[in-house]
Amino acid sequence: MPKLSVVTGGGGFVGRHLVEALLARGDRVRIVDIAEPKFATEAEYVHGDITDAQSMKDALAGADVVFHAASVVHTKQNQQDFVYRANLDGTKNVLDACKAHGIGKLLYVSSGSVVYEGRDIENGDESLPYATVELAPYAASKVAAEKLVLAANGEGGVATTALRPHVIFGPGDTRFLPAVIKHAKSGRLKFQVGLGNWMSDYTYVSNLVDALIAAEERLSLGSPVAGSAYFITNGEPMPFWDFVRATLARLGLPPIKGKIPHQIVYAIAAVKEGFDTLRGGTISPEDGLTRFAIRYMCTHHYFSIEKAQRDLGYTPKVTVAEGIELTCKHLEATGGV
Repeated sequence: MPKLSVVTGGGGFVGRHLVEALLARGDRVRIVDIAEPKFATEAEYVHGDITDAQSMKDALAGADVVFHAASVVHTKQNQQDFVYRANLDGTKNVLDACKAHGIGKLLYVSSGSVVYEGRDIENGDESLPYATVELAPYAASKVAAEKLVLAANGEGGVATTALRPHVIFGPGDTRFLPAVIKHAKSGRLKFQVGLGNWMSDYTYVSNLVDALIAAEERLSLGSPVAGSAYFITNGEPMPFWDFVRATLARLGLPPIKGKIPHQIVYAIAAVKEGFDTLRGGTISPEDGLTRFAIRYMCTHHYFSIEKAQRDLGYTPKVTVAEGIELTCKHLEATGGV
């Protein structure tokens, strides 16, 4: 009988692409999510809340492998309890369920932000220490969750690994490029934030899926993959604003006409976040105007994928340029422009 692969957050952006790839591989696939998928799929759907330990224990029963992709992305400096409950406590619940059922493999979708402290990272590798400065609850909670997953490798017979993508994009993205397009169409994207050209990495979604599947195929107790973390990107760092300009040009949207010092925008973001916090903090699609996002735009942060190439046989199949074209075609076909 084919293996049963469970994908937490399988109804989301990355989850959907992973589910489709696992089905194509011949797996039986179970989507575990708090909401039923909005796309047609042959995968089984089970309602599951990662913040509920019993819910996870029930939802993961019978699995051979678990891909834990569910998380809350929130870069404002508020709603810490909510974010930690989902990203850290939720990961603990998934891990405990894997141990309880003797599930042999747990692959955690982490983030490149686990090593980011607001300073430049140029060709960083996995020897970088975890961030100790809490710039946003999202990043800090992902640090804690990744540590938990990797430290548990071998416990209860569960082999664990963590993959760290950076700026994921592609068809079905609901955060990054949709926000860029929204600002451009409204006329609010007239200026580049910052006067420099800082290099950033990007990860086309199918490349991340390829890496996850390659990691799963190589993951076992005692293997080099077990207990290890891997940066997963396209390996093509480029200035953040060059990426945005290329996308706007491809879609025929108004171009960026000038630059504004990032200190000014950072101050505006701080005030905006302050008002949001006074109102209790909102969990909603973000507009890029947070202090964390401004830091990201105005520092180098790109990574070496040498370890993933060595241990996983990972090679990005879709280039950044090809990924932009595929994403733009999808946006045009689905009315996203």
